[in-house]
Amino acid sequence: LGASLHARAVRSGFAAADLFVRTALVEMYAKSGRAELARAAFDEAPRRDVFLCNVMLAAYVARGEVAEARQVFDGMRDRDLVSWNTMIHGYAVRGDVGMAREIFDATSDRDAFSWSSMISAYAKGRRSKEALELWKVMRAARIAPDCITMVSVLSACSDMGALTIGAEVHRFVESHRVEVDMKLGTALVDMYAKCGDIENSLKVFHAMPVMDVLTWSSMIIGLANHGLGHDALSLFSEMISQGLQPNEITFVGVLMACTHVGLVSDGKKYFSSMTDVHGVVPRVEHYGCMVDLLGRAGHVEEAMQLIRSMPFEPDAIIWRTLLGACRIHKNVEIAEEAMAKLRVLDPLADGHYVLLSNIYAQANSWEGVAEMRKTIKRENIQRVPGRSSIEWENTVHEFVSGDRSHPRIEEIYKMLEEMIGRLIQAGYRPMTSLVLQDIDEQSKKRALAEHSEKLAIAFGLLTTPPGSTLRITKNLRACEDCHSAIKLISLVYGRKLIVRDRNRFHHFNEGQCSCKDYW
Repeated sequence: LGASLHARAVRSGFAAADLFVRTALVEMYAKSGRAELARAAFDEAPRRDVFLCNVMLAAYVARGEVAEARQVFDGMRDRDLVSWNTMIHGYAVRGDVGMAREIFDATSDRDAFSWSSMISAYAKGRRSKEALELWKVMRAARIAPDCITMVSVLSACSDMGALTIGAEVHRFVESHRVEVDMKLGTALVDMYAKCGDIENSLKVFHAMPVMDVLTWSSMIIGLANHGLGHDALSLFSEMISQGLQPNEITFVGVLMACTHVGLVSDGKKYFSSMTDVHGVVPRVEHYGCMVDLLGRAGHVEEAMQLIRSMPFEPDAIIWRTLLGACRIHKNVEIAEEAMAKLRVLDPLADGHYVLLSNIYAQANSWEGVAEMRKTIKRENIQRVPGRSSIEWENTVHEFVSGDRSHPRIEEIYKMLEEMIGRLIQAGYRPMTSLVLQDIDEQSKKRALAEHSEKLAIAFGLLTTPPGSTLRITKNLRACEDCHSAIKLISLVYGRKLIVRDRNRFHHFNEGQCSCKDYW
């Protein structure tokens, strides 16, 4: 019908003379999925205004075809805010954050959509620190954020563990009476849980009038990650009783809950019910949870059998999980089999070699330890740098192992020396066997002392009031040495520490950890 109207417009002369008709033609073809006809109609226009060009820009951006959109954009004599925003959005959706920022910086009169697109680009690209920095600039410019912006900022807060900034967004929502729809509510639930404040996560969850499966799943996963497995399973039962159908994400949370509290038989039951009761086909991440559950509970052979029975090839995460179980239960034979697979699937990840070296050390196989050290050196395997962050005065302070870049680094290292001294008096002994570099014993002790989470904790002890809770976020699994040290820190300094590592949350208090030394 659109094509026949196009023909009539050509015959009547409207297609050539009337720019409004020409713009409508381009938009009609674009929204019908015929970008080539939209471009032909665009190219035939005897003259073009900003509205026609914007329609063509939007057509290209709607198809991930940003290079073609850029050609149109560069050829425009006049551009309005819609033109600039369309290009920012296009680059953001494609994941080209650098080009999105270039267009954003060149935009003279930005509106909420400009800021939202750019912050969203940073958040989706896991460049969370930049997302939060831009959020501060936006607030200073007195631009009122929309719901999409706030969801993106909350996502960045979740990633960085930036509780103060996330709570600031929540206060903005409440003070401006912003309607908390399911997307914003779920983002708040997720943010509080991932920033270590499970109480406020539950508070937001229970205050939501309407919740979908993603909201329930976020809360279940949050509880599971904090070691509150029984609460997570109770919430799952409540969800089912309300007639909601669980999905793949829900069952990841359910199986994680079973893993963190060691409910092996319940985990098997829930895993079977996925297909038998709920029609959810298990994916590799569900098998990974089951391998973790069985392995942690000491059923390493059964975990191996499950891997062999999987309907698809196990990935590196599955084998890494099994290797971790072998470390806990000192199973050298299966550890070597898992490592053989990892050397094919993920040969450059240093963590595998460290784990296997620890397993050899536990078995007093010093030849194995030496071989791992040789392998790391021979194959030039680089350690992924540990990064830990702590929030103070509305700013996220990030540290890497051996960091010397912080403005207050002299004070931090002085506090670190004091902290290590007090820990040694309380019985701490550095686990130098964890350090695989070929260096002397004293250098190994120094390397352990300068792990990123210890630096972040030293900064926290330096800057926060005595007795206050410290919240740390780390990009990797906490090593045994840091885990042991942090337990003592909680006792010696009378502090609660909530540490989020790659695997879960650890709540340290009075010399104990909520994970019960099993993570």
